[in-house]
Amino acid sequence: MGYPVSEIFSSAQGEGPLLGCRQIFIRVHGCNLNCAFCDTYSGETPAHCRIETEPGTGSFKLLPNPLRAEDIASAAAGLGLGWHDSVSFTGGEPLLYPDLIKESAPLLKGTRGGIYLETNGTLPDNLAQVINLIDIVAMDFKLPSVTGERQCWDLHRSFLTVAKSKRTFVKVVVSADTPFNEIETAAEIINNTAPGIPLIIQPVSGSAGINPVNAGYALELQQSALKILSDVRIIPQMHKVMGFL
Repeated sequence: MGYPVSEIFSSAQGEGPLLGCRQIFIRVHGCNLNCAFCDTYSGETPAHCRIETEPGTGSFKLLPNPLRAEDIASAAAGLGLGWHDSVSFTGGEPLLYPDLIKESAPLLKGTRGGIYLETNGTLPDNLAQVINLIDIVAMDFKLPSVTGERQCWDLHRSFLTVAKSKRTFVKVVVSADTPFNEIETAAEIINNTAPGIPLIIQPVSGSAGINPVNAGYALELQQSALKILSDVRIIPQMHKVMGFL
């Protein structure tokens, strides 16, 4: 069976607690949400997947979509699994295709930290199908003030209930329009469902039509969450600052 993959490449993780760690990224095409700040192409499935030929060079070859699990694993192996922290399934939303993870994750052995899942945290049933194959869950809480989408609190709560069996952290993208009650709701869900995991406040970056958050307000949002949680960090998107893939 084949799967729609946009690109496979090597770069430094630009978000969250693994900031700066080297990863191989497998970017799956398609998402079940349409967040206002998203900078990932979400139109028709690309005819080809871009596969980096040498780590960090930005030189690519093209393979026709869809890709088989064996194609995905071969492309990742060609970038040198052994000196990477982990393999990141990202998107889009990789949990749209749980069979992709079921088939390819067992073939992606040899990194230092295992399999890293980057997800919008709204597909708990699909996560349950693959959680035994995942080592690290990087989960978004989607705040309506920034996404322009419906609120997803119940889905996030259910998702976190499954994810907490693995190393997990939650990210929230914030803007100048993010109210305190959204941050507090996110913190309360974490505290009631998986106390102790980190909450990462991530200032929105480079999104037209969304008001960027200034340093002072970001600190106020952090302070609000710290009244509920012990581990709340402000971490910007460093891959955008540095110009990484």
